[in-house]
Amino acid sequence: MIRVVLPAHLRALARFEGELHLELDEPVTIERVVAAIEERFPMLRGTIRDGATGRRRPYVRYFACERDLSHDATDAELPTRIARGEEPLLIVGAMSGG
Repeated sequence: MIRVVLPAHLRALARFEGELHLELDEPVTIERVVAAIEERFPMLRGTIRDGATGRRRPYVRYFACERDLSHDATDAELPTRIARGEEPLLIVGAMSGG
């Protein structure tokens, strides 16, 4: 079971609280996780990645196992601890400004 933590505004849009649990076959990738989220919560389509290009939205970041995975290939396998459900994949709304 994959554990995913979404930002509060996306949880509110999808109307759920807490951590999201997804059943995915291996290989576990960001692409497959986001596709599963969008399938389960259609209202989130286009909020994490662009619907036309599939690219990550500019102010969205992916973190796992104390690493920023935002610029990794979305079809690269996630760390084993994520695939085993030992740690969550964090999808974070980034901030900018001064």
